[in-house]
Amino acid sequence: MSETLQSINTTTAAVSDEAILETFERLAIAAGRAIMEVYNSEITVTDKADASPVTQADRAAEKIILEGLRAAFSGVPCVAEEETSEGVIAPDLGRAFFVIDPLDGTKEFVKRRTDFTVNIALVRDGAPEIGVVYAPCTGRFFAGRPGKAEAFEIVDGVAAGRRQIHVREGREPLTIVASRSHLTPETETFIKRVHAAEIVSVGSSLKFCLLASGEADLYPRFGRTMEWDTAAGDAVLRAAGGTTHTLDGAPLVYGKRNQANDADFANPHFVSSGRIIDPAFMF
Repeated sequence: MSETLQSINTTTAAVSDEAILETFERLAIAAGRAIMEVYNSEITVTDKADASPVTQADRAAEKIILEGLRAAFSGVPCVAEEETSEGVIAPDLGRAFFVIDPLDGTKEFVKRRTDFTVNIALVRDGAPEIGVVYAPCTGRFFAGRPGKAEAFEIVDGVAAGRRQIHVREGREPLTIVASRSHLTPETETFIKRVHAAEIVSVGSSLKFCLLASGEADLYPRFGRTMEWDTAAGDAVLRAAGGTTHTLDGAPLVYGKRNQANDADFANPHFVSSGRIIDPAFMF
């Protein structure tokens, strides 16, 4: 077992976290390039068994990411959206595993909107600890590892303008980010409880990143999500000082298998927030 692989499954030193993050960044940029080739040509859409859409861009991006992760970190389990939909999954995830959504926001992508992303995360002991979220259409890139979150732009395949980001202190009115494609009555009810709230509608895991970068305060999600939808953005948010809690006030955990009332890796409803939000206010 390599030194880097050992560090993933035990207490990871900062340099090892940096090495993992560098690999994530490289693979996300490569996947984003493949996605944009499809975006700028003809998009072919088919339906998966659960009726959700998938395109050739989803599959091409996932292939790039999985091949890269398995070459760099042999033996670390991967939970990837398209493989999982086809029943390909490791029987035992262990204490650490990768979570991949090669194209988060496929509906936005098909409509040729700009806020779809590539998501790659490392989950360790049920918590998302390292993650990247890349929006290839706009070049926005967010990265997080324990104790540090960054935002930058990708220009011609190169990172530029790196800056450290943090969730912001409280201000009025609070800004809530909500899903453009999945706004539910429960979410609307929650929003109405927040007086004078400013609402920003955005797709994909960029919602977590707007909180992490201090551009918004709350992200309530009272609709279905899967772990690959949330892990990378949640990792960035937690690295920036934010939190994600389920409706009972507990942190959202990852690696959920054999759930009595839902599928493997399905998330319960949750609320993500900056560090200054009192949980009693949300729940």
